[in-house]
Order: sequence, then C-alpha cells, then structure tokens
Amino acid sequence: MTLRNSSCGCLEGASPAAPGGSAGATSPCARTGRSRRRAWAELLRLPALFSVPGDALAGTAATGAAPNARTLLAIGSSLCLYEAGMALNDWADRDIDAVERPHRPLPSGRIRPAAALTAACALTGAGLALAARAGRPALAVAAPLAATVWAYDLGLKHTPAGPAAMAAARGLDLLLGAAATTGRTRPAVPSAALLGTHTLAVTTVSRQEAQGGSPLAPLAALATTALLARVVTHRPSEHRGATARDPLGPRTTRPPGTAPGWKPAVHLTTALAAAYVVATARPYVHATLNPSPPLTQRAVGAGVRATIPLQATLTARSKGTATALLIAALAPLGARFAKKVSVT
Repeated sequence: MTLRNSSCGCLEGASPAAPGGSAGATSPCARTGRSRRRAWAELLRLPALFSVPGDALAGTAATGAAPNARTLLAIGSSLCLYEAGMALNDWADRDIDAVERPHRPLPSGRIRPAAALTAACALTGAGLALAARAGRPALAVAAPLAATVWAYDLGLKHTPAGPAAMAAARGLDLLLGAAATTGRTRPAVPSAALLGTHTLAVTTVSRQEAQGGSPLAPLAALATTALLARVVTHRPSEHRGATARDPLGPRTTRPPGTAPGWKPAVHLTTALAAAYVVATARPYVHATLNPSPPLTQRAVGAGVRATIPLQATLTARSKGTATALLIAALAPLGARFAKKVSVT
C-alpha cells in the first residue's frame, strides 16, 4: 500500500489507547512515521553516506592544504549529490526492481515514484547551491559531477560505459574538495584516479548482484584492490613543493624518545592500506568462488564500505595524518548502520 502524506487522523503528541489496551501503546501514527522513515532510509541508503566526506577531505589533503569552511561546503554538496543519485537510481529502475527487488521502497509502494524524483531534483539543486557558495572552482566541478550522476542513472548504468561513469563521478567528488578548498584540482588528480579505479571495480561487480554471474568480476576487483594497496603504499622520493599539512598540528616533529626513522605518515598509510585490503578480500574471494546474488551483494557492500579506508589511506599518503584518522573513524560507524539498512 502506498503511504500518503495526509494526516492519519491522530493528533500530534497524542497516544490513544486501543480498546482494552494501555494508554501507552504505540499509536498507528507512530508506526506509520517509523515505517516512512525506514523507507526513506532504504531509498537513500543512508549508511553509504559515511563513504562520502572522505572524498573532499582526501582531495584537500592532496593539494597540501588544511580543511576549512569551504571544505565543509564541498562535503555538504557531495552528500546532497550522492543522495540525489540514490533517489534517482531507484526512480529510474523502479520497473526492474519490481521484478528483481520487489521489497525496495518504490515497487513495494512505501514511497511514491514522484516523491523520489522530487527528492532527487531538490537534492541536486541543494548540492549545486552549496558548491556555488564554496566558489566558482567548486561549482565548475560540481556541475559535471551532477551531470554524470544523472547521466549514469538515466541511461549509462545499463551500458558498457556504466562503471566508467560511476568511477568518474567518484573521482570528480574528490576533486570537488580540492577545488572548493584551494581553487586547484591538478594536485588531486592522482588521488582521484586511484579512487575512481576502486569505484570502477566495485561497480563492475555490482552489475551482476541481482542475478549472479561470472566469477571474473569479483576476481578482477580482488586484483584491483591488491594493486591499489601496492600503489598507495609505494613511497617515492620526497618530491619538491609543499605537502599536505595536518590541521591538528605539525607532522614533521618527531616525538621525544622515538627512533630517527619514525615516520607516522608512512606507518599510518601502511596500516590503513592493510585495513582496505582486509575489508574487501574475503567477500571478493567468496563471490569469486560462488558468484551467487547474496555473496555478490555482500561483496558490493564491502567494496562500498572499503571506500572509507582507501580515502583515509590517500589522505595519510599526503601526510594529513589527523584527517586520515578522522576519515578512518567513519568506517566502523558505516559498518554498524549497514547492519540495519543495506547499502546496495
């Protein structure tokens, strides 16, 4: 049954007692409200939001700058555009989901298609407005990001170009943080490419999560994870120019009593890269051995959540150690809420 926005007949704050029941019993209004909130949480895949702030923070670290107020605007823009894509995705796929995933909010009637489309439009507008507030360079990145999101959901998703479009969107999201904070994107391009490569692998696996398929996709994703971990932990010789500053204090000062070779950024990068591999390796292996829909969906969910330790690794690699730890702290929160609402 489709939920309506009209009042269900209960006064706000009232707790009417059912015949023969107690006055403290849960009212139909309360149950309807919880059901509606649950439906929107499923539509927007709220636990996946924990994978978004790290984009802008990693982009900022790559430029050698510390996060500032414009970085927060970039994060807000990213969150809005990400959720716009989630709502638009289900609106565009409502007929397919009616067959493959009838429990989803739109085919089950818990949310009307028009409401999902309206939310997608409103969130896109809000995301662009926040980017404009951060400055012209940020808007210059947010506009193609929004266009990529809409193009993916409305057509590219079911074409061979789908994974590349999703990878481009994630890379642009990282560049949005760099553009908003400093007005420059070039220093953040390598980090954007690495993050986009991870997204490309996860999206390729997701294309067979409803019906299962070949083990090649999860196997390729597993190999991509290992390659990315190798690349981000490779330490080239110190290059010229400024490196990322840790917003919580200097990072070149060696604490008293530590060995001369103590390099917190290097060790943190290695630890976070290991966490990234651990987060994805087991689900990818399982999906490779048995590419059934449940195991493939589990692999996709792990890939989405693994975006967080990868973002943290990229940030630590740019020597933004405190910011990297902040990003990494989002991972357990995302995993906790993903147990209640699926991210796929």
